This record gives sequence, structure tokens and C-alpha cells, in this order.
Amino acid sequence: MIVTGRLMLIDAAGLWFRSYYALPESLTAPDGTPVNAVRGFCDMLAKLVGERHPDRLVACLDNDWRPQFRVDALPSYKTHRVAVEEPEAEEVPDTLSPQIPIILEVLEAFGITTAEAEGFEADDVIGTLATREQHDPVEVITGDRDLFQLVRDEPAPVRVIYIGAGLSKAQDYGPGELAERYGLSPERAGEDYAEMAVLRGDPSDGLPGVAGIGEKTAAKLVTEFGSLDALLAAADNADTRLTPRNRAKLVETRDYLAAAPAVVRVVRDAPVTMDRAGDERPRTPTDTERVSRLQQRWNLGGSVDRLLAALAG
Repeated sequence: MIVTGRLMLIDAAGLWFRSYYALPESLTAPDGTPVNAVRGFCDMLAKLVGERHPDRLVACLDNDWRPQFRVDALPSYKTHRVAVEEPEAEEVPDTLSPQIPIILEVLEAFGITTAEAEGFEADDVIGTLATREQHDPVEVITGDRDLFQLVRDEPAPVRVIYIGAGLSKAQDYGPGELAERYGLSPERAGEDYAEMAVLRGDPSDGLPGVAGIGEKTAAKLVTEFGSLDALLAAADNADTRLTPRNRAKLVETRDYLAAAPAVVRVVRDAPVTMDRAGDERPRTPTDTERVSRLQQRWNLGGSVDRLLAALAG
């Protein structure tokens, strides 16, 4: 049976990182293992489901947090996040790593669909699933502004629920809200945002941007010229609408500007695989006994109870 209805796509790693830092490590299982991220994740998920009532629900995972195709395009991509001791590993807090398998077990026991794509980030999984949806409205839950580029009105609306300031201060962005917030074109707010992000850069991802061109100037340039490609053509042709200073900066960083879009743009056709056939929000757990065992073993208490109640509601 094909289930239709509002689809919620969750940036799972974003939720468990936020939960880890929001709650104290004194929240532990009987064996002393910290479970602050697990409990916080369950509580956040319960709040999201309880307040937003999705019909379909997918927790999207990072298969590769630093995909090779992005590193090939821009070697500086996330270099500062690479652990010195383990060149291929992201610096994840030691007490968070053991909690991630527990979270995945909880999701599996509840019957909440997870999705990933080999060699791609969760952003790409979300981008692919959102793009595939042609009929039902989509809500993307994330604290990553990069996903603003996914907003659209047609063929099915995609909105981003941004939780960068916390769940209680969640901001709901569609094309109109995004255009108003950043001074972008409402007709291509998502595309404009991605191209503005290329110009602005993002030190947290190792994207240098164009020195001297901040967010406001980047938004103005992209909207005035219509696209990043048109802006770069204007710089090459000495378009008088560009100040000599801005033209010089664009020309100087041409190599970066040629490579960065492949890093910033979310992939829309990643080879996504799901751990189960459908994405229907489970009203009752797939394995009630396993949920109960996990609740007791890891001292998850009311967090699991709240998630049970939210899913059933």
C-alpha cells in the first residue's frame, strides 16, 4: 500500500548532535553509559511529531560526512573537522559515538524509516527525497542552513523547519520567507540561496567564499544579475554594473567559484536506500518488546514514553 500525506525528513545527525550538547552527560544507563543524546533525540522527535503531525517520516543519515566528490572539487572542504589521530574520521565526542548505535536501534524498534546513500551526506539524502516528492508537502527538519536551497512551491511544496536556535525557536521557511529574510528573488529563492552561499562562503565547512563579499552583497549580486553564471560572465566582460572592486575580487577567485557550486549544491539524485519498504509514520512500534528492552537497558524512561504517545497521537 502506498501511503500519501505530509512527509517529514529529519537530519538525524543534526538532532543527535544538538541533543548531546543540550543535555548533561550525567544522564546515564545503569552501566554508566551516557545516554543524553539518546534521550534528547527521542524527546525532540516526540515534540516534532506531536506538534507537526506528519503522515510520513524518514530519519536521514550521513553515509559519508565528507564525500570524496566534494573533497575533489574543493580540498579544503571540512578539513578543520578531521581528527588528527584518525585522518579519515570526523571529530565526534567520545561519549557521543557509542550513543549513535543506540539511537539507530531505537528507530528500528519503533519502525521509523531511515535512509542513506553510499558516499553521500544526509543533506543529499534529504535533497533527493524532497526532489522525488511530486504530490505531498515536505517538511525538512534541520539546523543546517545549506538545506534552505531546497525550498519550493511546486510541484509539491518543500519547506525547511530551521532549528539552528533550538526547537522552541524553530523557523519555518518557504520560498517567500527565505526571499524576505535574505533579500532574494521569490521565484528562485532556493537557487539564489545556494549561489549566495558560494559567494559568502562558510568557514565551518571550509568554504572561503569571496573575500570582501558578505551575505548582503552576495544576495544583491545574485539577484541583480539573475544567477551566479550571469554574474561571472559580467565580471569577465567588465560589466559596468559591477564596481571595479567587486569585479576584481570575482576574477581573482574564479577557480574557487568554478569549484564551489559542486560542494554547496545539494545532490538531488543520490542513490538513496531505505531500511524498509515504506515511509509511513508508525502509530505503534514494529517491535514493542524490543522498545521496552531498550527503554529499560538504557534508562530511557519518559523519553521513550513521550515518543510512543506522539507517534500514536
